[in-house]
Amino acid sequence: MTATGVRATARIAARDDGRGGTALPVLDGEGPLAPRRTRGSGGEARVVLVGAMSGPLGGDHFTVGADVAEGARLRVGSAAATLALPGPTKEPARYDVRLTVADGAELQWLPEQLICAAASELYVTTRVELAPTARLVLREEQVLGRAGEEPGRLGSRLTVRIGGRTVLDQELACGPGAPGGWDGPAVLSGHRALGQLLVVRPEFAAAPVAPCVVGESAVLVPLSGPAALVTAVAPDALLLRGMLDDALGALDPLR
Repeated sequence: MTATGVRATARIAARDDGRGGTALPVLDGEGPLAPRRTRGSGGEARVVLVGAMSGPLGGDHFTVGADVAEGARLRVGSAAATLALPGPTKEPARYDVRLTVADGAELQWLPEQLICAAASELYVTTRVELAPTARLVLREEQVLGRAGEEPGRLGSRLTVRIGGRTVLDQELACGPGAPGGWDGPAVLSGHRALGQLLVVRPEFAAAPVAPCVVGESAVLVPLSGPAALVTAVAPDALLLRGMLDDALGALDPLR
């Protein structure tokens, strides 16, 4: 811990074990970030991120990284929602995610919701580097405020590169102090839960998904390259999860 907050890093490395399974030669965490291996299925390794303490608080900086080597399969979730809270300083909290997936490897990144409590300020960055034949399912769910309270401020950026080429680079700011219009009809339209689902499959390059509306307030669009993106807003986290799950079932029926 420093005078301005906690600095913590978690690292996960997945490798083909040569026997049809996936080994985890690196599974390290510090401070509030505690990755734990759980029972997988088939050749897939599973990891759960356990929060060993509350946070991130204002001034904290958490970083989580996963590297999936050729032929490995990894699924990462979290034991509970992440709750961003105001801290002892006026500095915002930061949460950085760095993911790398090699050719013939697969990563499912499926954490629980990130909740920005009242008076908190959090900036999240997710950067994904994929090889041309990598496979990915990535879910992000963000909730502005707990039940019955005002939202915190959230900044979020997601950047995805496939084969060295950027296919998605988007940024969002919402909550008190964010640029005007964040709660208007063109952005959240009064909703407090927002999320996105990114699915990358090599077969999408030859047969891109068709754009469509999913549920009442979600949309599916193809991206340049072998990828598809679902973006959704909802009144609460439960309804948001339902829409994203339905979209994933349609995009990845064998999951």
